[in-house]
Order: sequence, then C-alpha cells, then structure tokens
Amino acid sequence: MSAVRRVGGELWMEGVRLSEVASRFGTPCYAYSRAAIESAWQAFDRALAGTEHLVCYAVKANSNLAVLGILARLGSGFDIVSGGELARVLAAGGRADRVIFSGVGKGEDEIRAALMAGIRCFNVESEPELERLDAIARALGVRAPVSLRVNPDVDARTHPYISTGLKGNKFGIAHDRALAAYGLAASLPNLEVTGIDCHIGSQILDMAPLEEALERVLELAAAVAARGIPLRHVDLGGGLGIRYREEEEALDIGRWCATVAARLAGTGYSLVLEPGRAIVGNAGVLLSRVEYLKLDKGKRFAIVDASMSELIRPALYEAWHEISPLATLDRPEAAYDVVGPVCESSDVLGTDRRLAIAPGDGIAILSAGAYGMVMSSNYNSRPRPAEVVIDGDRAVQVRARETIDSLFAGETTLD
Repeated sequence: MSAVRRVGGELWMEGVRLSEVASRFGTPCYAYSRAAIESAWQAFDRALAGTEHLVCYAVKANSNLAVLGILARLGSGFDIVSGGELARVLAAGGRADRVIFSGVGKGEDEIRAALMAGIRCFNVESEPELERLDAIARALGVRAPVSLRVNPDVDARTHPYISTGLKGNKFGIAHDRALAAYGLAASLPNLEVTGIDCHIGSQILDMAPLEEALERVLELAAAVAARGIPLRHVDLGGGLGIRYREEEEALDIGRWCATVAARLAGTGYSLVLEPGRAIVGNAGVLLSRVEYLKLDKGKRFAIVDASMSELIRPALYEAWHEISPLATLDRPEAAYDVVGPVCESSDVLGTDRRLAIAPGDGIAILSAGAYGMVMSSNYNSRPRPAEVVIDGDRAVQVRARETIDSLFAGETTLD
C-alpha cells in the first residue's frame, strides 16, 4: 500500500529510517521513494509492451523537478495543464514531443510556448479553444496537433469534486457535440487532428466506468473516421486509484492495461494513458511531529506541526490517509483526532486514530505523494516544507524549506 515498512519498530523508506529524515531536514517534510516511483511507472510500460503506447505522467499530481527527472530518464511522456508545468518538464529533461497539453483554460501565452516547444498534442476542450489554437498556429506559421477531449457522460463513482466525465462537469466537449467539433477542427487549416481523449475522474477503484468510457470513445472514434477524419491515437486519461487504507482494493493496473490492449488490437490506434496518482501517490509520505496532546475536550486531540496548508486533501475531499508513529515506543494507546495548528476547524488530518504517541514524537502521514505538496499553500503565513527523495540508502533534499523572509520577498509596503 505504501512505500514504507516497519523494521525493528521504526518506519523505513528504502534504506533510510524516516526518523533520520525528520531529524535532518525538519518537519513538516515530504519524502518520496525513487524506487517506488520507477516501479509504478514501469508497471504501466511493461503491461503495454505489445501495444504502441505512451505513458504520460500527469504532472499536476506531483511536479517536483526531481520526480519529473526520474520519470524523464525512464522515457515517460508528460500530461500538463499549464505553461508552468511545461517549463518544469523541460527543465527536468523531459522531451517536448512526449508532452500532452490538457486543461480547460489554456491561455494565449501558454499555447504559444507549447507550439514553439513542439509538443506532441493539445487535448482541446471547447470549440473556442480550437479557433484560438488555429489563429496562434497561423501567426507562428505552424500546424497545431490536436485531440478533442470528449465528455462521455460516464459516472466515475468517485468523490464529486474529482469526477470529471459527467455532462454537468466543466471538462471536455459534450458527447453529442463531438462530431460537429471534429468537423470544425478538420476545417481549420492550421490544425492537425490526431486523436481522441477522455478523462472521467480521479481515484477510480472500479473498472466498470473505465470500460464504459472506453467503449463510448471507440464508438465515437469510428463515427469520426466515417466522416473522413482519421485518428491516430486514443487517449484514455488517468484517474486510476490507489489503496489508501487496508480495506480498499486498488485497481489492478495489469488487468486494466491488458483489457485496453486487447480492445485496441487491430484498430490501428496507438494508446496514450495519463496516470498521476497511481505513479506517485503511494511513493510519498508527509513527516510531522506531535506538538501537544490536548485531552481536556470532549475528545482527544493530537496537535501536530503539519496542517491543511501542507496536505489539504482531508479538508477538501474528506480524504483518508493512514497515520503512523515513526517509532513504536512504550506509550499508552488512545484515540485521537490528528489536527494541525492552522486557524480553521477543517484543519484535520485524521479523526479517531488509535495512536501511542507523546509530545515530540514523529509521525508519518502515508500515501501522500500525490496532490500533497503541489496543493500546499502559505495560509497563516506558513513556509512550505522541504521535499526529500530517498534513493537507496541516501536521502537527498530536492526542495529546500521556504523561509519566513521568502514569504513576502515579492511584496512591498506603501510610502
């Protein structure tokens, strides 16, 4: 489930004690396992070995340069949603011709930068975006490769905030408008239609909605081809869920890839996938330390130095993360709500957790490699934490902890 294991009462990631990471780099601190990231990406690549494919890591899940560099060395593609993410991918050694640009609100400067870099494809989400792309490509004297993100109106059966495939969501082009949109794309002289794309949601643990979306996309691709608009690739997005708690069953990556490969056999389409959480989610942990135990209320509170500023998922999605002491010590066990110091009642990292802890003890919030640091903030003027990659028996700081001065370095007072 997670990249950590307990040996002799202590939590380890690869060949490093996490208590040593916490002591050396301070808390809160994110730590990621290089081996776990590589293994997760390779699971997709190996499962699709007999199918023409490109595994495009979804940068929004974790955009640290070291993480991107690890994946670039494996030959990964990248799914981006902003010009900033494109710049990060290129800075980390990623290849522009393996970049897919998704997102509903691409700005003119972002489109221009992506065209000049020579990215593989734009996943277009509206007819006005097609027209904007055509105009910018014409001004640059190039043709823009495009794939239309079609909203298949499939319920991903996940949290409503991370469901993206229903007709009421902001994402994609409505299924019943897709043929007309493809006609428009084919008519614009500076666009090159290359594929079809969909993405129905995140943290999906059931293959049924994925299979339903696949069938709807292939039916639409056949209808597009019948209109004289050939497509070269099918992009099925990402959204594959991971196991956050013991009672959950993670989606079987090998089985899903085999299902897709079998369905695409003989179609002539190459395959693009955009996994993010499935690659980095269980590779990371957030390290924290107990500041106080507050026992004089209607329930017990463990107040720690991490907060919703560092990990907003529990407050935003009611997400569950396992919380575990860094070392098993002789402490009385009790049920605690694990909360941070931020001045919001929603600053809760876990409720009713049975823990044997005392002030000063280190804890690990597991499965925090995805949508953790990337969604962090400086709320309450809190410096964002350090990030560390564990590579075998070494721990390498790949992002320094912010300083108090850096919080207002770009600000000024009035005269």
